[in-house]
Amino acid sequence: MKTRMLHLFARTPVHVGAGSSVGAIDMPIQRERHTQIPIIPGSSLKGVLRDLWPKGDADQVALFGPESEAEEHVAGNLLVGEARVVCFPVRSAAGSFAWITSPLALARYARDAGTKAPELPSVDDESCLDDESCLAGEKVLVGASAVLEEYSFKRTGEPRTAVDLLAGTLPGDALWATLADRLVVVSDGIFSHFCASACEVQQRIRIEDSTGTVAQGGLFNQENVPSETLFYAVMGERKVGALDKLLARLGQDAILQIGGDETIGLGVCTVRMSGGVA
Repeated sequence: MKTRMLHLFARTPVHVGAGSSVGAIDMPIQRERHTQIPIIPGSSLKGVLRDLWPKGDADQVALFGPESEAEEHVAGNLLVGEARVVCFPVRSAAGSFAWITSPLALARYARDAGTKAPELPSVDDESCLDDESCLAGEKVLVGASAVLEEYSFKRTGEPRTAVDLLAGTLPGDALWATLADRLVVVSDGIFSHFCASACEVQQRIRIEDSTGTVAQGGLFNQENVPSETLFYAVMGERKVGALDKLLARLGQDAILQIGGDETIGLGVCTVRMSGGVA
C-alpha cells in the first residue's frame, strides 16, 4: 500500500478534547494510553481534510465516503492515520525553548516513514541516554548541560542523526530551520514525562450577560498542546490517485485549523505532505 507522511506543525496551541475530566484538568486533551503522548485522532484529522472540498463534491465523496446515512455506505479511498508527536517544545534556560524527542519517538517516525531509524548511543556506550543525560544542540546549552523546565541534563553528544531525519519535514519554515541548534534527544521516560506535564493549562471563564461577572460554575481550565509541536500522521490510499488528489488540494504550504476553539485562534497548523512507503 502506498503511503505518505502528513506533517502538522502547530502555529498556535491545539486542543483536541478527550471529552471527560481527569483530576484537576476540566478539559483534558487526548493522549495515548500507554505513553501519555498527545495525539490527534484520525477521525478528527479526517474531518478537517474533508472540509477542503465543498460538501457533496464528487472528489470529497470518493476520498472520504458519503456523509449522509441516507446515501449508500461506501468506504472512502483515503486512509487517515492518527497524528502522533515527534518533537515537543519545552522551556529552556538558554535559547528560550528547545524541541525534545526520544529514541522511541524517532524509531516510530522512521518506521512509519519507511526509512532507517537514526543511530543513537547504544547501552554499551558511555554516552548512552539515561534520565540525566541528553544529545543537544548548541543553542540550548548552559555550560555542558541542557536545562529544560526545572531539570538539568548533561550533554553527551550532538543529535546529528535525529536532525538528519527530521530537518526536511518543513522546508522553508524559518523557525524549523533552527532545529539543529534547538533539538534535544532525551530518554523515552523523560519524553513521556514532559509530554504529560508540560502542556499548557489555560484558565477560562464564562461571563453572565446580565451582570458582567463570572457565571456560577463558569470558571474552568483547559489543556492545550503547545505551539511549535510537530505531529505526523500516516496517510494511505485504497485506490491509486487518492493521495495525489489530497496533495494537489493541500498545495505546498497549507494552513489548517485542527481541534476546538477556532474562534479564539487555537489549532492553527502548517500542514505539509511528503513521501512515504510505496
